[in-house]
Amino acid sequence: MEGDISVESHTEGLTCLSHECKPFEEVTNGHSIHKPATNGLPVGHRVKEQTNGNASLRSLPISALKQNGLLQTLAAGGAPIVAEESSELEKAREEWEAVESVQPAASEESVPTPLISFNEALQYFQTTDLGEHLRNIQPTVRRTGLAAITHFFFGPPRLHRELLEERDLVFAIAQCSLDNSQVVHMRVLQTIYKRLVGGRLDCARYGDHWENIGFQGTDPATDLRGTGFLGLMHTLYFVMDPETLPLARDIFKLSQHPTQNFPFSVMSINMTRIALQVLREEALSKECNRRQQVVGVLNEFYVATYLHLFQLWKTQQKTISDSGYVLKGTGHCTTTADVEHKVELFAKKNPKQMMRRLEVFLKEQRASAGPRGPSPDPQGQQGSPSLGGARTGSGSGSGQGSKEKQMHFTGVCELPPDMEGEARLI
Repeated sequence: MEGDISVESHTEGLTCLSHECKPFEEVTNGHSIHKPATNGLPVGHRVKEQTNGNASLRSLPISALKQNGLLQTLAAGGAPIVAEESSELEKAREEWEAVESVQPAASEESVPTPLISFNEALQYFQTTDLGEHLRNIQPTVRRTGLAAITHFFFGPPRLHRELLEERDLVFAIAQCSLDNSQVVHMRVLQTIYKRLVGGRLDCARYGDHWENIGFQGTDPATDLRGTGFLGLMHTLYFVMDPETLPLARDIFKLSQHPTQNFPFSVMSINMTRIALQVLREEALSKECNRRQQVVGVLNEFYVATYLHLFQLWKTQQKTISDSGYVLKGTGHCTTTADVEHKVELFAKKNPKQMMRRLEVFLKEQRASAGPRGPSPDPQGQQGSPSLGGARTGSGSGSGQGSKEKQMHFTGVCELPPDMEGEARLI
């Protein structure tokens, strides 16, 4: 044929072709049944002759043609172009090899952060320089004129001098913000989350998962403006004390209820705010003097306040629309602040009763649970004389009437709001 390409006319570049590519494959009806491979990939399958019908020439492996320069000779005849494909395959192979060479690093994040007890966290603050925060605290309510005279003669007793430093530490912690660079701060945050949800792995510092335990957004720090780090310290005490942990989980479970749900952590911070204000108004001074401690009394008062809210919320079928009514106790059931005010007024008026109710509740809880051995939780709170490890009753006797009062709080909202003029920690 005229258009046929003579193999003999291009033998200069094929001196080694017969050695490398023998034997030639059998060609039948212009089709090759040889399947050569280029770069490890099959390139041919019964390739039809495309140029001038030269079947024997088309049956040669592409690799052989490339090595012997025949592709350059056949370029004008429409030879396959493999250079671009080869470069892309080579690039892809290099990228894949690079991926394979990446080894998972044994980062610190893969190791769960150990839980931290309340005592350990408190010790951190006791050994930290809080001088700047101490200068900004307001440990007592400033009273002038007749109010000051009345409080001096008829008000609660003053806190003993030896307890002033411990009281000031509490208010200094309430001035501290959440610091991402402090390991203890992050451990406290992780411990609270793990103890509430029952998880073992750490969670991200920011994210929607914080809303699952009752914070308002993706960053818990934004909810601590009213109580500072003390808000987290109280929650830590709540979930790490073996006696109060079951109550904490019961409240958390109620906060997840389909209709009675409420933000657990935000409500906990509000309980801390109430406890701080009661301490500031010196309503806890008598109990602190009796026990010779401030931190332990305040912790229990915080739990007692949350217990009061929990029982009120559960027994009276409160919902989030009633939350303000329950906490404040005045006005109509419209906002969250109303619920807080109801609890706050009762707590200020009856701190001793609140703490005795907590004592009775925990005693009944222990009785219903039966005899218990040592706590299986190595991270549980350990009793400490300086922290009120052993709870002391605030009153004596407990009958059916006390239990009835414990479970039903009707009429509390009728308490006169005579403290509205008092200074409040916002």
